[in-house]
Amino acid sequence: MNSSTQAVTGAFGYSGRYIAGRLVDAGHQVITLTNSLHHRNPFGDRVRAHPFNFDDPARLAASLEGVDVLHNTYWVRFNHPEFSFAEAVKNSRILFDAAAEAGVRRVVHISITNPSLDSDLEYFRGKAEVEAALRDSGLAHSILRPAVLFGGGDILINNIAWFLRRFPIFAVFGDGTYRLQPIFVDDLARLAVEHSRRDDNVTIDAIGPETFTYRQLAATLADILGVRRPIVSVPPMMGYYLAVALSKLIGDVIVTRDEIEGLMRGLLHVESSAAGTTRLTDWAARNAPKLGTRYASELARRAI
Repeated sequence: MNSSTQAVTGAFGYSGRYIAGRLVDAGHQVITLTNSLHHRNPFGDRVRAHPFNFDDPARLAASLEGVDVLHNTYWVRFNHPEFSFAEAVKNSRILFDAAAEAGVRRVVHISITNPSLDSDLEYFRGKAEVEAALRDSGLAHSILRPAVLFGGGDILINNIAWFLRRFPIFAVFGDGTYRLQPIFVDDLARLAVEHSRRDDNVTIDAIGPETFTYRQLAATLADILGVRRPIVSVPPMMGYYLAVALSKLIGDVIVTRDEIEGLMRGLLHVESSAAGTTRLTDWAARNAPKLGTRYASELARRAI
């Protein structure tokens, strides 16, 4: 594929930064749509930043003029006074309409494993609503569904390691036998770039090559870090309220009810072939000296 102009939502964030980096390295012109214009631009003048302008769809469409592919990572992890799932769904519809108005050829959209319009979990239902909005937009698209991301700058794997380093025990919700399939964030970025070259509509599960139970994941990371920690089961609601109390001390949201329920219902596991090639165990072993040395805060990342 020849060089083109491509847009990435959230190129100053996590997965968007990896996608933008691969696009820049491939010689594409890259712009980002962001709510964080005040954040440091890690790409300098190689990535131009524009505000989302969800409240002004015409300006949003103008920002996308000349863009060939839109890579969409926009979403929220939980409801907050400053943002909500409902708002994220509404804004996603505005974004897709603006992309269609601007003549964008294709959208590569990052979703989640097992979204469902019938789900009682607002996170997974909202993800399904955004997917439906993209399909209804008429835009050619790829929908990539990762379960959990890991890599430099991630939250879940880093913070499990952080708790393992600092607390004498590690608690899992219930029996901890529910499964998850982490994918390396740069593997996801590679998939996004590959799918930008396609013309068909496709939805794939973007999972890594290893499957863990939650208990196994904690035990594996403890072994890699060289710490001995009992892995104990706690009732899910007790675990949730313990996390709420710790969240107040840390100044973040450690975990939400939807995340606990999604984990325990097996929604971060699918029966698909691996799309990523990087093993979490290999990556964690290479990065063990720094993994979990600092807590990764969702709210600090959003600078709220």
